[in-house]
Amino acid sequence: MKEHTGDSDKFLIVILGPTAVGKTSTSMELAKHFNTEILSADSRQFYQEMKIGTAAPSEEELQQVKHHFVHHLPLDAYYNVSQFEQDSLEVLGHIFRKRNTVIMTGGSGLYIDAVCHGIDDLPDPDPKLREQINREFQEKGIEHLQEKLKYLDPEYYKQVDLNNPKRLMRAIEVSMQTGIPYSHLRINHKAERDFNIIKIGLYLDRDQLNERIHKRVDQMIEQGLVEEVRSLWPFRNYNALNTVGYKEIFRYLEGQISLEQAITDIKTNTRRYAKRQMTWFKRDESIHWFTPMQKDELVDFLEKKVGRN
Repeated sequence: MKEHTGDSDKFLIVILGPTAVGKTSTSMELAKHFNTEILSADSRQFYQEMKIGTAAPSEEELQQVKHHFVHHLPLDAYYNVSQFEQDSLEVLGHIFRKRNTVIMTGGSGLYIDAVCHGIDDLPDPDPKLREQINREFQEKGIEHLQEKLKYLDPEYYKQVDLNNPKRLMRAIEVSMQTGIPYSHLRINHKAERDFNIIKIGLYLDRDQLNERIHKRVDQMIEQGLVEEVRSLWPFRNYNALNTVGYKEIFRYLEGQISLEQAITDIKTNTRRYAKRQMTWFKRDESIHWFTPMQKDELVDFLEKKVGRN
């Protein structure tokens, strides 16, 4: 996949990479350097009630640089990647009227791809079918969803986060509703954009990244992750909360495991999540890779591409 560049003087700089690699600080520095705003493409940071466990930008960081799509949704909101694509393009249109460069950052590959390359229109949800699939999940568990998706769409089964019931259910729903595998309906063509796209990937060797992951989890506990999750107890069955950092603490609060085990599980599951993220990103040959320590080299690279604007 080639880097998208054209005659436009507008540039979307995408900062991507695995969790805990340093995307937030890098994006903040670049946004200040280019005097622009940031779009978050981290689907875990969309929700207002989920702050500590998603490592969302702090209130201080949000005040320093204007962010979009951070804490803009309530937990019970229905939101999908197609809506994110439309919302992002609208926001980009507004920013590009006053700026030539915009930063987008996140670790959700599907959401980044939607903004950069487009996603085919998917059918509107069928409430009855969605209720049926959700009931199957509640009664039979996530393993049932995994097997059902493997039967309906083996290609997407190999790509999706198998521990994310929301994505499993959506893929099953679309496949059943249309009779066409979900993977065949997703991103079948590259949409034309009226701005240039430069993708920057941040990476660290495995030991360094794992050390950062472990340190971040410990910091989340110190910052009050257990208290945050406890406050969300009434909403524990919401799909948005069935994610790393929250589901493990819920298990602790339910008395299934110790707090020590919950913390260990968060670290293990976060490492696995980071590995899946890298697998997704490595398929994209247009990404230019830097370590988070190569700030000067990264700025020089971008200056040559877009100039100071």
